[in-house]
Parts: sequence; structure tokens; C-alpha cells
Amino acid sequence: MSTQGLLAKGVPPQPLWLLYIKIAILVLSLVTLALGAWAVSIFGGYAGGYGGPTGAGGLVIFTAIWSFIVYGGAAAIEIWAPHFFYRIGALVGYILHIIFWLSAWAWSASAASFWLSYTYGFGFYDSAWKREGQALGACAGLGALIWVLSIVHLVFFIRASLADPEGSGPAPGTAGQAELGQVKPEQQYPAQQTYPVQQTQ
Repeated sequence: MSTQGLLAKGVPPQPLWLLYIKIAILVLSLVTLALGAWAVSIFGGYAGGYGGPTGAGGLVIFTAIWSFIVYGGAAAIEIWAPHFFYRIGALVGYILHIIFWLSAWAWSASAASFWLSYTYGFGFYDSAWKREGQALGACAGLGALIWVLSIVHLVFFIRASLADPEGSGPAPGTAGQAELGQVKPEQQYPAQQTYPVQQTQ
């Protein structure tokens, strides 16, 4: 099996349900962005590594924005400019997306357990600690769901790319033959039909 399909240019033929997975990733990323922003705003940044702008909420915000760039940009290019879709670029973006979401939801779960242990350990049942823990816990749960959906999308994107090794680039054997651009293959036109001879009597 050749990996030429991952280096090809153009959108690989994919099932329609992968578009729905992309939409779900973008919608869940928007919700997670809002929850991450709320988690950061609860303490206003003075909580350091456990909830401030440099903490888990900040990583969730960054990763949600990365989702918009990678999946939103890829979807826009697939729809409006498929000839500019470079599969290797999308593959790198998707892999980084998976790594970032794994880090974000794992750190959010860890920070949520920290804040919720203070809430229930000391009896502060309605406090900023509880709200911070709940926000980061929701970020962790939704982030894990986004992570799983991203892995499913990546697997089927790789399968579709490998099944289409030619892509929509230049025709085989014509790449790199022109100085200022790619040579386009000539179209084969059907032979012109002669007009039928009319017989006169």
C-alpha cells in the first residue's frame, strides 16, 4: 500500500457523515470555548496554574481556536477551493488537533478534580471553587468527546486519502514540465461529424 494518497493534492472522496462529524467538532469546540472562558473568568487570573489564563482553561481556549482554524479552514477549502487542498497539511493539522485536545481535556479533568476536592473536602458547597471545578469538568468531558470524534475523522480521512492516490493534481507524467506552471493535458475532442448528404430528386 502506497502513501502517495496522503501527499496528493485535492479533496479525497469521503462519505457525507464525515462532514457531520466536522460540524459536531466545531459546535462542541464553540461550547468548550465558552466554558473555558467562563472557567478563566471565575478567578480572574490570580489562581495561577489551576484555573487562570495560563491554566487548563487557557489551554482549552487555545485548543478550541485551533479547532476553528483546522476544521473550519479545511471545510472552507474543501467547499470553495478544493484545488488548493493539500492533504499533508490537513493531516498535520488533524494530528496536532488530536494531541492538543488530549492535553486539554486531561489537564481540565485534573484541575476539575483539584477544585472539586476542595469544594467537597472543606464543605464549600456553593463557592467559586465549585463553579471552577464544574466548568473545567464540563470542558474535560466535552474535550474527550471532541478528541474521540477527531480520531474517528482522522482514521477515515487517511483511508479516503489512501484510496485516492492520484488526487486532483496534474495528470501523471506531466508534473514539472513547464517553467512557469503546470502543463495541462490536452482534451480529446470527438471527431467532427459530417453533415448528412441530402438527396434531391
